[in-house]
Amino acid sequence: MITLSGIEKRFDDNPVLKNINLTIKEGSVTALIGPSGSGKSTLLRCVNLLEVPQAGELTLGKEKLVFNGSGRASRKDVYRICQQTGMVFQSFQLFPHLRVIENITEGLVTVHKQPLKQARERAEELLAKVGLLHKRDAWPANLSGGQQQRVAIARALAPSPKVLLCDEPTSALDPELSLEVVAVLRQLAKEGMTMLMATHDLRLAANIAQQVVFLEAGEIVETGTSQDIFTRAQKARTKAFISTLTETLPDSWEI
Repeated sequence: MITLSGIEKRFDDNPVLKNINLTIKEGSVTALIGPSGSGKSTLLRCVNLLEVPQAGELTLGKEKLVFNGSGRASRKDVYRICQQTGMVFQSFQLFPHLRVIENITEGLVTVHKQPLKQARERAEELLAKVGLLHKRDAWPANLSGGQQQRVAIARALAPSPKVLLCDEPTSALDPELSLEVVAVLRQLAKEGMTMLMATHDLRLAANIAQQVVFLEAGEIVETGTSQDIFTRAQKARTKAFISTLTETLPDSWEI
């Protein structure tokens, strides 16, 4: 589904991603882990061109882009890639002046030109999926953080993307509320949704991801299955990082 080859990203003279090579299979979940500043979120944002690499190649489904050093992409290329991806942000990014159902229908109507009736039916279907149909007419400010993030997931899924990108989907939530979001993401994983997530939540990564990628200083240090990375990592730096957070690991490795 996604192939990154030789991806390089820098901000001014600061290299943020260095020679990133990564393959993500269709229907799989990949978690990007690592210390703050390791490049996880930047790598995630390079997939949907919120950040444009200076070098390398990105293949997403049937689309292939080769980056020429400018760090810019054409509107046509951005549109082609964004059509295939949905994005869930750390801070929810709901429109505060729109009700829950309007947050989901807005993009379908204005960007994808769907009739309002069709968009509302799709929004209600997704709100039911995330357990929030009863909140369709609520304002975002009247929802808990977990509820807001579930609405954000529904909004990201609305145009039926091929890939769901999640940037720290639980880090703004307390442990109890994060369980609501984890449950939704786990269900999507069971249904075969291709997902790429940047996360500090090792419990989320261990329970949901088939592939875990450990980054540091903009480079991939180690890649493996969740069980391999969390119980028998090969690199000393990976082991040291995991050891500081072992209390977050689950008893079961099954999704």
